[in-house]
Amino acid sequence: MEREDLIQKWLDHNLNSEEQKAFEKLEDYDVLTKLSNATKGYKAPAYDSDSEYSIIAEKIKSKTAKNWLKPLIRVAAVLLIGFSIFYYTSTLDTTINTTIAEATITNLPDASTVELNSKSTIIYNKKSWSNNRTVRLEGEAFFDVEKGSKFDVITSEGKISVLGTRFNVKQRQNYFEVTCYEGLVAVTYNEQYMELRPGNRFTVIDGIITNEKEKRTKPSWMSNETTFTSTPLKYVLAELQRHYNVSIDASQLDTQRLFTGSFTHKNLDLALQSITLPLDITFSKNNGVIVLQSE
Repeated sequence: MEREDLIQKWLDHNLNSEEQKAFEKLEDYDVLTKLSNATKGYKAPAYDSDSEYSIIAEKIKSKTAKNWLKPLIRVAAVLLIGFSIFYYTSTLDTTINTTIAEATITNLPDASTVELNSKSTIIYNKKSWSNNRTVRLEGEAFFDVEKGSKFDVITSEGKISVLGTRFNVKQRQNYFEVTCYEGLVAVTYNEQYMELRPGNRFTVIDGIITNEKEKRTKPSWMSNETTFTSTPLKYVLAELQRHYNVSIDASQLDTQRLFTGSFTHKNLDLALQSITLPLDITFSKNNGVIVLQSE
């Protein structure tokens, strides 16, 4: 007799003596008898067929509804994700960077323009521009602002506010300079407020504030030349490195010495001569590094 038949007859308590002996020879005899002994005290719960039918019918109805809703939920999810991506990307800030020896012109959403000097960054938000004309600046840039609502330039050193004008902002570590070329520029520095009219420049170098006149109609760097007036040499050399991809060793010099003059952006040797000759400094090139020494 087959194993399954023996087990079935054993469950039905219908084994004869020979079948009983055959059943006891099954490999899982011990397991089956232990299982039987363990379930002898178990009493099956009362079963209400009408109640069970109602529960099953309700589950079928619920499952059908879910099957109908599932495609709709998928569509809604896709639309939600699409809207989220659109909202996220449309509210992101726009960032413009320049590298060494690079300058670029950017048109802002209101037709104002920004010309970035080398190694500089501006950040603004297109979506909120109509209500908030704000640009964050790191480095140097020339702004030509269309008339309209207040226009703010935020730097780590100070804030510049205008309505419509042309001005230049230079922000480096411990160096902050604002020059007004047209209109009126309001500058806030360390809670100090001042207004600059055309031809005026406000400068802070190492915490020292100066107010100077500006005769040019635009920044010199826009003509491929950088100009300084009584500026510590360390800032002059740092600016030189922003326009030429070079390393400079000035460890043997007093870099607090003041320099007045300019250098070109188009010829490194000529630029070096423009800086070193007035200060009686010599330069040499050693393994790609420009070494400066006093004569």
